[in-house]
Amino acid sequence: MNDNHPTDRPTAVDDRDAAPAGRAPTVADILALPVLSAGRPEVVTGVAHLDRPVRWVHITELTDPASFLKGGELVLTTGMPLPEDPAGVRRYVDELARVDAAALVIELVRRYHRPPDALVQACRARGLPLITLAKDVNFLEVTQVVHSLILGSQAEAMRRTQRIHEAFTALTLRGAGPEDVVRVAAQLSGHTVVLENLVHQALTYEVSGSTLEEALTDWEQRSRATPTGDHPGVGGPEGWLTAPVEYQGERWGRVAMLPVRAGEPAFGPEHITVLERTAMALAVARLIHPTPWERTAHRDALRDLAEQRHHSPEDARARFAALGLPTEDSRFLAILVDVRTADLRTSVIPTSDLGTSDSDEAVVLETRLSQEARAAGIPALVGELAPGRLGILLALRPSQPWRPVAEQLSRAALDVASPAVVSVGSEVTDLRDTARSFRAAARVAEATPPGQPLPPDRSFHELPDIGLRRLLYAFREDPRIQEYAERRLSPLIDHDTRHGTDLLTTLRHYLDAAGNKTTTARRGALSRETVYQRLRTIERLLACDLESGEERTELHVALTALDILRGRP
Repeated sequence: MNDNHPTDRPTAVDDRDAAPAGRAPTVADILALPVLSAGRPEVVTGVAHLDRPVRWVHITELTDPASFLKGGELVLTTGMPLPEDPAGVRRYVDELARVDAAALVIELVRRYHRPPDALVQACRARGLPLITLAKDVNFLEVTQVVHSLILGSQAEAMRRTQRIHEAFTALTLRGAGPEDVVRVAAQLSGHTVVLENLVHQALTYEVSGSTLEEALTDWEQRSRATPTGDHPGVGGPEGWLTAPVEYQGERWGRVAMLPVRAGEPAFGPEHITVLERTAMALAVARLIHPTPWERTAHRDALRDLAEQRHHSPEDARARFAALGLPTEDSRFLAILVDVRTADLRTSVIPTSDLGTSDSDEAVVLETRLSQEARAAGIPALVGELAPGRLGILLALRPSQPWRPVAEQLSRAALDVASPAVVSVGSEVTDLRDTARSFRAAARVAEATPPGQPLPPDRSFHELPDIGLRRLLYAFREDPRIQEYAERRLSPLIDHDTRHGTDLLTTLRHYLDAAGNKTTTARRGALSRETVYQRLRTIERLLACDLESGEERTELHVALTALDILRGRP
């Protein structure tokens, strides 16, 4: 009984479509060639092995053809040399399998009209594809066509290898960073490529053929199960292709290329070439870009999270877990540190601790805050969200209070950068809601002027601290606020300018005193009669009723906005 299936019968296609460019043709590719499909090929055994690459075609009528083979050959025979006895047939097949012949093709025209049972059984036992031809085929023509195809594939493979070298050389010459190198590696290979450090944190990645969730879920566990040698190689339960990455002669991390699907064929020479050049380009990039790449990875991850650029919550959780941040059974808190008006004291961090000879403000502060978080035993990511603004994402245990941690980090920030503005967002229980925490912290930061006094019991600002003045400060650049203040108060300001009076100050005293004229007179060092007269003038100029609580509120808002726009504390 044959173990073939109707789908095993190849369909005739043009010769040039038999195999993808640059790849060695497989047994299935060759069976699809018109020159061979004319013989009505039928796969008798080894359907699962038709993806074997064919290195050469060998025509033989010898009883011991294996002695002339080197592996990967498609063996063509009329069946004339096959031994008569089953034991001899088994030896014949065993020798072909031992030298890794790609397949055996037998013509059922001269000696046989059906394949011998002993041959079928032997091929099935050794997993050797056995293909029969029902019609006569010109073996020499098959050889010419297939060899031409093989040589063309080899030439294309050489051209693709040259393009790979040129692509990575161009990256190196323009000083590309790790993100660009990994992206090009994924594009050239068609596989997901991940760069990790020695503690198995996925720092840079480019996904191809899968989702981010599929690529990075349980990354550390899967990565630790995959050993790395001194050279590129395939290993581990998932069959990753990995290569070490060095920095100044020492191993720093590794780059991994992931299979598109579990159980797919092993990586080929071209993939190994891509990964070798990737590792080399990353080693050079590390010399050119000495800033720790963990810092870059944390920065990019925090920006994507704060701006909600992940495709799904699952992608975000997989990414942050791969960076070492607990994403399950945790509470999250966002903290922003604005240092745009701060004076940074770089001397508080030794240069050797910065990972770079450059002691720029962001590196100094990030280093200090990361150290504080580690000292407190709090998993955290720290990164620059915008020039002069650092973001911190804390992953707290379910029962752990956040205020002591926020206080410790804010004091550390003020120790390095004073007077920095530290703002705290809202606490959330799911990583996908962290963007809301960052937005709350950003609203606090936007409403906090430089030098804003801190509450007596803490070193950070939070949402309940925002009153009317700070709310108006946050909207100070909105033309509607500017227009409102100008429209309500300009008649009074113009009158003071023309007549040298100070009615605006009197109005301020009156509003601050909640409409109490006696207090207004005392604060302005004026008599009550003078106050009454000035208030009547103010009512006339502004066309308002100062006895109305609503109108006093409107004027108070306008005057507060004016003070903020003028930079009045």
